[in-house]
Amino acid sequence: MGLETRFTRAFGLRHPIALAPMAGVAGGQLAGAVAAAGGLGLLGGGYGDSTWIGEQIPLAAGNPVGIGFITWKLTEPLLEEALERQPKAVMLSFGGLQPFAARIRAAGVPLIAQVQDMNAARAAVEAGADVIVAQGAEAGGHGAGRATFTLVPEVADYLAVHAPGCILLAAGGIADGRGLAAALMLGAEGALIGSRFWAAQEALVPAGFQDAALAATGDQTLRGSVPDAARMLHWPAPYTIRTLQSEFTDRWQSNTEALRDPAQAPARLAWAAAQSRGDARSGTPVVGEAVGLIGDIRPAAEILDRITTEALSRLNAQRRG
Repeated sequence: MGLETRFTRAFGLRHPIALAPMAGVAGGQLAGAVAAAGGLGLLGGGYGDSTWIGEQIPLAAGNPVGIGFITWKLTEPLLEEALERQPKAVMLSFGGLQPFAARIRAAGVPLIAQVQDMNAARAAVEAGADVIVAQGAEAGGHGAGRATFTLVPEVADYLAVHAPGCILLAAGGIADGRGLAAALMLGAEGALIGSRFWAAQEALVPAGFQDAALAATGDQTLRGSVPDAARMLHWPAPYTIRTLQSEFTDRWQSNTEALRDPAQAPARLAWAAAQSRGDARSGTPVVGEAVGLIGDIRPAAEILDRITTEALSRLNAQRRG
């Protein structure tokens, strides 16, 4: 069952849903599964590992997918390599859009810009973004401070006046049909969804992390910079990362910068090992507040169908009054 919006018409989709290009999670198999089922599959290009991207693209099994990048880590050579693959779209998140936006548009590839506040929304319009994703702080992974429920309609109102042709997607805390229906009522044309697909069978997530997510509530997530310090990454302000709370975050949340000390190299190595084996107590599963809405691990296609079917049911009930 499909749900038609300007977003689905523009990209030839059955579902007004895009896969969040989660770094290290949204690989070719997951992006391809979302695309095959009628959503917009976005490969998680993340920090710009060209080799990894090259390995993952074939796993999409010929389904047309896009690629998402962390903008402050993107390089022009990597973008050129991505554009040569003729992606369905390129999504830029977290950082200035130029000069990348101009090159993407010149290549005739749709540009998706994720924003966390109104200043970024205005900049995305100026850069000529075809799609803007308004991301609330409820989202898993990196984000900022605005809430989805107020940011989305504010961006929608701005676009209605200044860029009516630009398509708006909502992100942050959306994991079921209720969330998608709410996003549409707030003025979006669809949703970018991460955490629910993080718990898909095709996601590159260790089973131990997914098991921990099934037992968690949204209360057990927090924002901070502990995983960034553990990876010796220096993310620009104002971005922090939402993860599940763990023994590791309990240890370092109040003194995050100390984790970067050379003397803490063993602690950082132990964290990396925990991430690899899916140890949710010694690591930090990256998932959003919507974790409390996730009750099972399912194929991506089933997740799409379930969300859209429920959204249609909710919207039709609202119309009937």
